Amino acid sequence: MRLMIALALTAAVAVTGCAGAVGGQSVVQGAGSELLKLRAGPGLGYRVILGLPDGTAVTRRGCVTEVGQRWCRVSLNAAPGVTGYVSADYLSGS
Repeated sequence: MRLMIALALTAAVAVTGCAGAVGGQSVVQGAGSELLKLRAGPGLGYRVILGLPDGTAVTRRGCVTEVGQRWCRVSLNAAPGVTGYVSADYLSGS
């Protein structure tokens, strides 16, 4: 079910804007055949909300560094009410 939602979101989005800024647009990249985990908080210990495939457009809401890893709070462009944290390593313009 989550994979179907993620694939539908990917098909429905367009990408524009500045990738690095808060409120800027980014795209999931580099997850490959795996899905990028959208988590409830900034770290591996937080529950996974859903998986995001490469190409998913998101809006950055701010980034923090936890245990040497940069995490960004994002919302999905196709579903702005869906928010969570992803590793900044997998966002365009990081």
